[in-house]
Amino acid sequence: MSSRKSSRTVAVIGGGYGGAAVAKALDAETDVILIDPKDAFVHAAGSLRALVRPGWAGNIFFPYDNLLQRGRVVRERAVAVDTEGVTLASGERIAADYLVLATGSGYPFPAKMDTDSSDEALERLHATHEELAGAERVLIVGAGPVGLELSGEIKAVWPEKDVVVVDPAAQLMPTFTQELRDELRRQLDALGVELLLSTALAEEPPTEPGRTKAFSVRTTGGGEIAADLWFRCYGVSVNGDFLADGGIAQRTPQGQVRVTGTLNVEGHRHIYALGDITALAEAKMAGYAMKHAEVVAANIIAQVRGEEPAATYEPSAIPSVLLPLGPSGGVGQVPTPEGPSILPAEAVAQYKGADLFTGRFVELFGLTRPTP
Repeated sequence: MSSRKSSRTVAVIGGGYGGAAVAKALDAETDVILIDPKDAFVHAAGSLRALVRPGWAGNIFFPYDNLLQRGRVVRERAVAVDTEGVTLASGERIAADYLVLATGSGYPFPAKMDTDSSDEALERLHATHEELAGAERVLIVGAGPVGLELSGEIKAVWPEKDVVVVDPAAQLMPTFTQELRDELRRQLDALGVELLLSTALAEEPPTEPGRTKAFSVRTTGGGEIAADLWFRCYGVSVNGDFLADGGIAQRTPQGQVRVTGTLNVEGHRHIYALGDITALAEAKMAGYAMKHAEVVAANIIAQVRGEEPAATYEPSAIPSVLLPLGPSGGVGQVPTPEGPSILPAEAVAQYKGADLFTGRFVELFGLTRPTP
């Protein structure tokens, strides 16, 4: 079965941060088809708080029902693309004049959900919360932003729990300024988080992540760490299997696609990519994906109008981060003309930590529920 296309049909593959934003921006002037297997958008930036505060967890799921006024959402998985459209897992083919690759990346639970059903994801969060509530000592493997944010969320709810974070890297957040690293260490120390850098595990803990069961695990330096629950906070995997035949693009060793300044997939004026699947020299963050969406939407609208696409994107030379440590703590770094500017905990809480940006997604998805 093949769906009919108009002269301005846009197929957006992936309904995450960038995909949802670009579909919304294109809805008024194009015929948008948003393709995603999930039954709701999942606000992954709120997932760690959803784990520790189960009564709040429902705030991270946003149904697609009111995202588009003219376009439609197809709850399917894309298995292949070519220059003229998309093939779905069901065998259906969607023909399109423009393609936007916005499939994002996977990451271990609980930072990202491992099911396409929001009900199942919510059940999983609640079950893991119960496991975590009963644990006395928690091991977090990975001292990147996810692992550190998780440590802060746990300590905000259970300050009495022992939380240890391990990472083989010698330096915390190495691409950021020393001032940010120092403030981060100060806040982690104040929370009582035990941070073990230059520490690699000799083997993976013998229990399933997120399940309470006492264990000990050896480090490569000959030490031993005891805990009764652990979380894996490393291991990004780009969602790009639908590009496996190489017909649209040859992926990089990291599974990404190379794009031009206009965010076109190299060699294709009508195919764009945004978010984690792009081989851009920047961290893979929701905020960047949404900035990519603005550029892609502007260029496709220009092309539909018969104009030359002129919007471009260039990664900042200064890395940015807003890293909450619970609702009232955290650190941030943003670029300014004078160089990197460090944000104190109060500013991080105001910008992100208090509600983890859920308010802006209530608006994006056309909902009426109150901002938490």
